[in-house]
Amino acid sequence: MSYLQPTSLGRRGGQQVRQWLLDMLASGLYAAGSKLPTERAVAERLAVPRSAVRNALAALEAEGMVVRLIGSGTFVAEPAGGTSGMHGALLTVGDASPTEIMDARLLIEPRIAALAVAHATLSDFERMEVCNRNAENSDDFAAFEHWDAALHQSIAEATHNRLIVGLYTAITRTRDQADWGELKRRSLTAERRNHYREDHRRIVAALRARDAQSAETALLDHLRRVRQNLLGI
Repeated sequence: MSYLQPTSLGRRGGQQVRQWLLDMLASGLYAAGSKLPTERAVAERLAVPRSAVRNALAALEAEGMVVRLIGSGTFVAEPAGGTSGMHGALLTVGDASPTEIMDARLLIEPRIAALAVAHATLSDFERMEVCNRNAENSDDFAAFEHWDAALHQSIAEATHNRLIVGLYTAITRTRDQADWGELKRRSLTAERRNHYREDHRRIVAALRARDAQSAETALLDHLRRVRQNLLGI
């Protein structure tokens, strides 16, 4: 296959797969929306287990660099601020306040749980676990906030409903605004960060168990904790 160019392999394993994929994305051979080689093709090319490729792709997807569509393959994601043809037209949001963000999240996210339970794949659950593992290892604010947002986005994407994904992507983008970030930074103590990590573990465990009611309750409890910490209500 012409797109699998020879490369210096070096050490095997997940980090090598990740670096190879990053090199492919940076090579210019794949524009936004282009389909990447299959897991099987990459695993054979690098002589690594498919699980190593799958984990590397899950991490890149959580970082917003690729998009995986069940039954279709893995595609290069749109650059930040772009409009993805795969997800359809995304909503654009002005300067939404932290209160508006929390109101929207409380309304939408718990109800997303049932769809995620019904439609999530093993790959979706792996991506959620990648987010949680990285959040567990993130002690600085920026890294933790990135993986926190990535987890909630991955839950929305696990519904495999393009409209819901587009709606939630708009919410995720508002979290990058200064007002939200500064408020979160001031409120996020080490103790609260640990509480959020525990909440996230409960949410993903309930989703993995295909327990929609428990997942909805866990999400609602978590969001209420966030609202209390940020807004005092």
